[in-house]
Amino acid sequence: MLSPLLIAALLVSQAPSGQLLTLEQVLERAEEQNDDLAAARARLKQARQLSSKAWSGYLPHLSVGASFTHNSFDDVLFPAGYVLRDTGGPAQQNDPGSPGLIGTPSSVVMQPIVEVPIMKQDQYGGQVQLTQAILVPALWPAIRGAGMAEDAAEAGVEAARREILFAATELYYGIVNLKEATAVQEKMLQIQKDHERDHEVRFASGTTPKIALVRAQLDRSYAERDLKRTENALAGARAALAALVHVSPDFDVARPAAPTLPVEATALSADAVEQRPDIIAARHMLDASRAQSRSAWWLFAPNVGATGTWQISNVAGFTGEKSSWAIMLGLNWSIFDGGAREASIREASGRVAEAEAALRGGRAKAAAELSRALLDYDSAMANREKAEETVRLARENMTLVEVSMKSGTSTALELADANQALTGAELGAISESLNADLAALRVMKAAGQYSPAK
Repeated sequence: MLSPLLIAALLVSQAPSGQLLTLEQVLERAEEQNDDLAAARARLKQARQLSSKAWSGYLPHLSVGASFTHNSFDDVLFPAGYVLRDTGGPAQQNDPGSPGLIGTPSSVVMQPIVEVPIMKQDQYGGQVQLTQAILVPALWPAIRGAGMAEDAAEAGVEAARREILFAATELYYGIVNLKEATAVQEKMLQIQKDHERDHEVRFASGTTPKIALVRAQLDRSYAERDLKRTENALAGARAALAALVHVSPDFDVARPAAPTLPVEATALSADAVEQRPDIIAARHMLDASRAQSRSAWWLFAPNVGATGTWQISNVAGFTGEKSSWAIMLGLNWSIFDGGAREASIREASGRVAEAEAALRGGRAKAAAELSRALLDYDSAMANREKAEETVRLARENMTLVEVSMKSGTSTALELADANQALTGAELGAISESLNADLAALRVMKAAGQYSPAK
C-alpha cells in the first residue's frame, strides 16, 4: 500500500493539458494507427492471393483475339475445268471397223467453276479460345500448400500485432511509472526546500552548525537533479508512445488495473508455447514447404487438357465458310526439361529443411522465453512484497526519527536520511508494483495467451 503522503502527491501533481488516455484506448489506437501493423496487414492481403493463383491453373482460361491486315493487293484463285456439252444431235456410227456408236454429238468447252479469294487487300478476323485443365497432378499439393502459406501469413500478422501492442503496453506502464515517480520526487523536492529554509534560519540564529545547512543544500540539489532526470525520461517516453499510436505527446495516463493470469503460473508448461502465433506460423510454413516439395515431384506426371477454338474471318477460303470451330483433347508429358524439375525438387527439399529448423528453433526460443518469464514473474512478486515491507519500515523509521527530533535525541542529518529512505522506498514500491504487472503480462505473452481484443 502507498503512504498517504504519496497518494496526496499523486493527487496534486500537475497533469498534462492533453486528454487522458487509458491503456485500452492506447491499444485501440495502436491497432488502428500503427504503421508497422498496417504494413503487416498489407502483406497478409498479398499472401491471401496465393490460393487464387494456385487455383487459376485449374479454372478455365478464356481468351479473345482480333486482327486486321492491309495487304498490297487482292489474290483470288479462279479454278477451271473441261465441260462436255450435249448438242442434241443424232447418234453417229463409228468409223468403219470400229464396233458400236460414238454417241450423241457433243462439244468440249473450258468454263470457270468458282471464284476463290485467297487474300483480300483488307483482311480481318477474330478468335475465341477456351482452355480447361483436366488433369494437372502438380497443382494438387500446390493448391493445398498455398492455403497453408496463407494461414502462416495470417498467424505471422497476429504475432506482429501482439508484439506491437505489447510494446505499446510496456511504454504505457513506463509512463505511469515515471509519472508517479515524478509526483513523489516533486513532493520530496518541496520537503528538501523546506528543510533548507529551516536550516538557513537556524544557522542564522546560531542554533545549528554549518554542516547541517550544507547537507540540506546538498539534499535539495540532489532532489532537483533526480526530478529533472525523471521529467526528461517521462517526456521521452510520452514522445515514443505518441509516435507509436499517432497522438499528441501532451496526453495523461492512468494506472491500469492489475492483470490476472488465466491459469496459475506454475501450471504452464513448455506445451503452452504451441499456442503462440509465431509457432503456429512456423508449423504452417513447414506444411506449406512439404506441399511444395510434393508438387515438385508431381511435375514428372503427364498433364491432360482440353481446348476449344472458334474463328471468324472475312475470307472464306476453299471451304466457302467464314467461321469455323474445333475441339482438341491433348496430353502433354515432358520427358526431359534440362534438369529443371530435379532442381525444383532439390530447392523444395532445402525449403523443407529450413522450415523444420525454423520450427525447432522457434520452439526452443519460445520455451526459453516462457521459462525466463516465469522466473521474472516469481522475482517480481517477491520484490513487490519486499518493496511494500520496505515502505512500512521506512515509514516507521521516519516516525521514530521525527519523535526523536522533538525530544532532541536525533539530529537533522538523521531526519534527512530518514526522508531519503522513505522516498526511495516509495519510489521502489511504485516501480516494483508496475514491474509485477508487466511480468504477469510477459508470462501471458510467452505462453501465447496475451491477445488484446481487436
